Amino acid sequence: MRWWKMLGLAGVMGVAATGVVIARAERRRRAYTPEEIRAHLRERVDAARGDGPDEVTPTA
Repeated sequence: MRWWKMLGLAGVMGVAATGVVIARAERRRRAYTPEEIRAHLRERVDAARGDGPDEVTPTA
């Protein structure tokens, strides 16, 4: 019965190690350069200032 415990523990350790590897790869994939972050923020600001659906255009 003792070897079943060891096999179960090895399985749990394998699952945990796989999760760590996947999380590390995901962080690398999502890492942005400062220039990319600035570009995204500028796009968001431009979109907020632009012709949004809630914006009212003045009539003269």
